[in-house]
Order: sequence, then C-alpha cells, then structure tokens
Amino acid sequence: MNKFIGVALAAAVQMTSSLAYADVNQLSDVRVRQAIAYAIDMDTIVETLFEGKAIAADSMIPNGAWKAPGLNKYTYNPDKARELLKAANWDSSQTLDVVFYYGDQLTADLMVAMQAYLGDVGVKMTYRKLEGDVGGQLNAKPDAGSDTSAIKWDIAYGAKAALALQEYYNGYQMGTSSYTPGNKELDGLIERINGTVDVAKQKTAFADFEKYENENLSDIPLYYQQLFVYESKRMSRNGGQYGNDQFNYDWNIVNWTVEPDAKGKKVLYTNTAPSQFFEHPWLNPGVFIASKAGFDHLLTADGSLVPTGGQLAKSFSVSDDGMSLTFELKDGLKWHDGEALTAADVAWSIETALKVPAINAVFAKTFDSIEGATAFKDGSASSVSGIKIDGNNISLSFAKLDPNMLLTFSQFPPLPKHLLGDVNPLEFQQHSFWQKPIGSGPFKIEEVQMNDFVRYTPFADYHGGVAKVDELVSFPSGQGDANVLKNAAAGRLDFGFTKSVGDVKALEAMENMKVVAADIPYTRSLRINKFANNAK
Repeated sequence: MNKFIGVALAAAVQMTSSLAYADVNQLSDVRVRQAIAYAIDMDTIVETLFEGKAIAADSMIPNGAWKAPGLNKYTYNPDKARELLKAANWDSSQTLDVVFYYGDQLTADLMVAMQAYLGDVGVKMTYRKLEGDVGGQLNAKPDAGSDTSAIKWDIAYGAKAALALQEYYNGYQMGTSSYTPGNKELDGLIERINGTVDVAKQKTAFADFEKYENENLSDIPLYYQQLFVYESKRMSRNGGQYGNDQFNYDWNIVNWTVEPDAKGKKVLYTNTAPSQFFEHPWLNPGVFIASKAGFDHLLTADGSLVPTGGQLAKSFSVSDDGMSLTFELKDGLKWHDGEALTAADVAWSIETALKVPAINAVFAKTFDSIEGATAFKDGSASSVSGIKIDGNNISLSFAKLDPNMLLTFSQFPPLPKHLLGDVNPLEFQQHSFWQKPIGSGPFKIEEVQMNDFVRYTPFADYHGGVAKVDELVSFPSGQGDANVLKNAAAGRLDFGFTKSVGDVKALEAMENMKVVAADIPYTRSLRINKFANNAK
C-alpha cells in the first residue's frame, strides 16, 4: 500500500477553520496549481480508497464521445511538483484552507490522503467541512473588477455534474465565478462552445477548451464518478446499449426479455417508483422509471447523451444558422388513454414549461431562447410567436442560438394537453394527474399503490412496437435506494443504477446479478481560488 494512503487511513488530524491568509495569493500562479496536481497520486487513491470504482481524471469532461485526446494526465510526480513550487517561489510557511461539503467517511479519508501527499512536497493544508449556507460560502463573488476574492477558502473539494456539458464551463465566464477571475481568451473559448448547434463543431470547441483548462487548471480534476448499471441474469437487453441511466437515452426497453416466473408471467422488477406522487418529468428528466418507460420524447440520444434520431419525431431539421428547428411527428401517435398525440400537445407543453417554476435548467434555457418567450411569460402575449404548427409539423424560431436545443428535445417529454390544459403552471406538480399520469411511452401505468408499488403493462398502440415482457413492477425509492441489496438478493430487482461503491461490491458478489460501469458527466475536483488577493 502506498505510504500516504496508509497515513490517510490511520492519521488523526487536527482541523481548524481559523486560518490566516496572505495578501498575495500564490494559487494564482499556474505553476503552483500544476504542482498540486502532480503531487496527488489519484491512480493509487482510486485503487485503494475507491476500490477501483472510479476513474482518475484529466479533464472536467469525462471519458466518452466529448473527450479531447492527448491531455496531460498529471501522473503522480512529486519531484516535478517540488520543481514547479521552487520556480514559483512557494512560501512553505503558509497553510492552505481546504473545504468540502460531504459528510461521508470516504471524503474524510481523501482529505487525509491529500494532506499527506501535499505535505510531502512542501505544501501544508488543513481541511474543514462547510456548515450552514454552503452555497453562499462556495459561490460568493467579488465586486466587479476586483482582484480580491470574496470567498474565505483556498481550495474547495466538490462535484460538478452536467446534463449539458456547457454547464461545466459556462461558470468560468468573466464575472460569474467565485474562484476563477476569467479573461477574454477564456470567454472566447466559451463563446465558441455556445455558438453552434453542430455537434462536430461543438466537439472541436470543447476539445480546445479542455486543452486550455488542462494547462491552466481552474479546477484540478481528481476523478470521474461512474454510474453502475445493474441487472439480474434472468433478463436480457437483447443487444440494447448500456449508458447514462440517470438520464433518458435510447435503451430499447421494448425488446428486453425476462425469464417467466412459476406462473409463466414475464415480469421485470425495478425501483424509483414514487412514495406519494409522481414527480413531473420536466425537473429530473430520467431519475424515475415513470419518466423513462412512461413518457416518450421527440428525439433519442445515445449513452453519451448525444442526440441520434427521432422518437416521437419522424424527422427533424436544423437551419444552417441554428436559429430554427423543425419536427415532423410520426402519424398515428397516441396517449395511453387512446387520445391522439399531436403537434398541439408539443406546443402546449413548451409554453406551459415556460411558466412552471421548477424545470430542468437546460430545458429552461432552450425555451427562453425561442422568439416571443419573454412576451408570453410576462403576459403581454397569449402564445409564443416563435412556435408554429402545420399539421404534423412544429417549427421553432429562436431569438438567440441555444447550443443544446437537440439535447433538450431528447430529454423533454411532451405531456397531454387534453388532461392538463387547465392547469395553473404555479401549481403544476399539485395537479391530480400526478397520482396516475397518462404518458406516451412503451409502458402505461396499470395500478398504483403509493409507497408500495407501481405496476405497468405494455402499451398496445405504442409506435415503437409492443414490449416483449408482460409487466414492469417498480418499488419506491429515490436515487439512493436503501433496499437495493435486499431486493436484488430476493430476486425482486432486475435492473437499475447506483453510484454507491458499497452496493456495487455487494451486487458483484451475488450470483444472480451483474454490474456494468457507465461513464457519466460527474466529476469530482478541487476548485482553486485564483484571484490575485485573498479575502481577509
């Protein structure tokens, strides 16, 4: 075992929250940030503390379709770290204040390991857990034009997760970050990312940004937390892909099969059913099974959440300038109650979402960018002027370019206007519809016993064909299901996902289960306060 990991697991460290700050912030020197990156042996930490259930990071963007090649991995090199610190005239008498906001033992162990690694190269640190207004303590911004930070920490350990990858970097724009001062070069790179809907051009822009950040280290990426997709050996995806189960993607559930039970019935068991009501799918688009199996979307996406084609849409097109988007819906689409699903449902859903207070931020940005959205929201217009319907076609004209419009429509499910048309958007979640919602996906809700189970059956008129299983039964849980191991061992859990390393190890040991790791945009990093002067 690496000597510093041994220290991490055994040392008792006195933590303090009362630290003196130097006037000049040496963390504003890129050489110091690079030295910190070289000083921490993340490969060993992943294999020991994380039991191999994470991936050492070299970028905020995780492995997958969007990853830039050839990045510096900052492989453990304490001699290089000391060399950089010497060149930067590092003041070894100062003590860095490292903060975090997690309460788990793994985080505490990581802090001790980091303290040992940094101490070995001459960088002293203490660490403390933030309490109270954590967001305010992490995100307090300096006055415009100031070169003195408003935050009272040197380094913050935390996570960044993203539906749209722009969420990783938009926060670095000038004047928006509590810890990165920003500059014109940085803003120019961000503008390139946000300036196109063309996926190929976006990938090139992201790659250039990753290379910039890989050198400058606004954050020091530590590791990628993976999503672990588990399933029983009695079921088969029949070639269906594994991907980001935390969000919607084209997982081809209609073709899944399962061994019949003693009565000959083919039943799939899962979790993420509601306890009191179904959470509407415009907030957390893919967490709950009802959002994934009960509602369809205009587009599909692959496991990396790259839009791939139509679902409710027969076809779609984007104008060359990215300022208009047109969908042609498939013929004969139906809701689970037999009513026709039309372009009017899509238009109504977008307009209603503009006034619902709690929806996903990526959706909100797309819809706010449509021509006439502002006038509709403030009540000066009765409809959104940029939305036009012509038979099965619906076209959207944008007042400003939104680079994630296609991603939005692979995640945003239209809802039935004929059942929700009279809803007050401010009371959207309180509508009785959310006790037993009507959707358009491959499974319809047959029976609901709140806080017990939900039973789904295949939708006979589903446009993508009838599902091959007889029933889908889900039990209540959120993202963290305390009953995963109990239900899996009892044969009452056929598929789902978890981020818990402990659950993964136990599931892997079960003869009836298998686990597949999926790369997701969820990165743990060190946010580095780079303002020239520290807060007093």
